[in-house]
Amino acid sequence: MTDNEPAFGLETLAIHAGAGPDPATGARSTPIYQTTSYVFDDVDHAASLFNLQTYGFIYSRLTNPTVSVLEERVAALEGGKGGTATASGHAAQMLGLFPLMQPGSHLLSSNKLYGGSVTQFTRTFAKFGWQASLVDFDDLDAVRAAIRPETRVVFCESLANPGGIVSDMEALADIAHEAGIPLMVDNTMATPFLCRPFEWGADLIVHSMTKFLSGHGNAMGGMVVDSGGFDWGQNDKFPSMTEPEGAYHGLRFWETFGDLGYTVHCHAVGLRDLGATMAPLNAFLAITGIETLPLRMARHSENGLEIARYLSGHPAVAWVSYAGLDDNPYKPLADKYLGGSGGSVFTFGLKGGYEAGVRLVEGVELLSHLANIGDTRSLIIHPRSTTHRQLSEEQAAAAGAGDEVVRLSVGLETAADIIADLEQALG
Repeated sequence: MTDNEPAFGLETLAIHAGAGPDPATGARSTPIYQTTSYVFDDVDHAASLFNLQTYGFIYSRLTNPTVSVLEERVAALEGGKGGTATASGHAAQMLGLFPLMQPGSHLLSSNKLYGGSVTQFTRTFAKFGWQASLVDFDDLDAVRAAIRPETRVVFCESLANPGGIVSDMEALADIAHEAGIPLMVDNTMATPFLCRPFEWGADLIVHSMTKFLSGHGNAMGGMVVDSGGFDWGQNDKFPSMTEPEGAYHGLRFWETFGDLGYTVHCHAVGLRDLGATMAPLNAFLAITGIETLPLRMARHSENGLEIARYLSGHPAVAWVSYAGLDDNPYKPLADKYLGGSGGSVFTFGLKGGYEAGVRLVEGVELLSHLANIGDTRSLIIHPRSTTHRQLSEEQAAAAGAGDEVVRLSVGLETAADIIADLEQALG
């Protein structure tokens, strides 16, 4: 599908975008191109590929036909210009930030964030010389005040993991653009079925493909999507995009490739040197999963609301943080950005605290106690003893992962069966 073709619905894009019958065999499903490398026509053809003068396949660390289909499909679903698939969601964050950051650069992020991202941003990225500040993004004045001359990106989750917090993306985009920097949004939990952040001013989107996009819990992967709309040349903050690249004979990515410059950089420099490549088999599994994304997300959201309502009335539950509930403080933002839904991943607090959380996750039978979200199966975890155990007490509380907190990822089972399992485990 090209820019000149008519717009299609999300359901159609989920099945068809980026793919057609295999030209060599007529196979209707996208083949798994399980190969490391590709034969060149001749020396001139090889040279043009290595000089980025011709699009094609050189080596599967950089590009692969199966992976390319997935990149085009997710970019189409998000309404973006180009995509770069990676080995995991964390790899997508690293690769997505790589063209923006230099030693001494600053990342401004929401403090309502997946615990692994908090650690990646504040500890691991510090080894690259990247600075990170985590701020309460509910306070827009605090966000504006936290931007420094060396800030290069504003980062948030559209629907935050684990707390089900909804970010005010339109307002955050305005703040970022006032400073001449992009807004990057992690859209893993919402997916383009519930929210398309580019429509609200975001410039870059990252996904953990491991979660809802794949949907079946059997393939790792990440994705970076570029809107193609950010003006990298408006200031001198992004030399990787605007200055000559020595490895490609002085080529300037923004000048040479325009609205595809960021995506080309992610492949030609990011994947080349960081090597966080998605495996073709995992790309195939993700492509297959995406075909049912609209159906799955509708059921996930329906079940999520029903389970949230049940827990809200349970005597052992102190509170439920689900943006789709009418009394939730994020309901207006859910109405604006998510069509009123709160998705299917949310947290709730148990009156018995840490010990009650441990008893619950050990007492369920239908639900699976594991560290993932977005599976067809319902999943449960106690973040403070697992995904967020590395955080300080203050960081865990800010991220919505205090001692009493349990996170659910509501699956596609019969809602009454999920409720029955929670009921027997809650006692």
